[in-house]
Amino acid sequence: MKKTFMLSLLVSASLFAADYSNVIEKPNASEMIKADLLAPATKYKMPADCITTDADAIARGAFIFHNLNGEKVKGKTPKGLAKTLANGEPKQYGNCVACHNIEGAKGAGNIGPDLTSYNENFMQTGVRDNAFVFQKIADPRIDNPTTHMTVNLTTKLFSVKEICEITSYIVSKK
Repeated sequence: MKKTFMLSLLVSASLFAADYSNVIEKPNASEMIKADLLAPATKYKMPADCITTDADAIARGAFIFHNLNGEKVKGKTPKGLAKTLANGEPKQYGNCVACHNIEGAKGAGNIGPDLTSYNENFMQTGVRDNAFVFQKIADPRIDNPTTHMTVNLTTKLFSVKEICEITSYIVSKK
């Protein structure tokens, strides 16, 4: 029994003493961090035909604003939107209500500015214009480098058309 015990100790010790360095991954953390960094803040020019009163476009903007992604979507997707991308992955929507309140919001957040009555408070008074709202959604770092708001166009989370539709929804009369 002593021999068996000693033999098993020797085998165990040799397993632990083996050189496993060639099978251990050694990622370059500096390169990984660089790959995860956002591109510099980008100033975008809003397309001339961006803002619309088209009910379908505003419905898409509202849907994007109030939903998270294709797997957890609430309600039927409006005409022109799908729950999945062409490759079958879930479509990421805005989930803007996680931080912002707006008319009709359920479980709206209070981290970002309240967008309730945005049209009346900011658009009709001339305090803000459509290009300001478009830029805030596209890349809010232009006027607030330390923002925690999602950078949507620079990261390609949304297309220009989708940002136009979200902007149209926010600035529309509700």
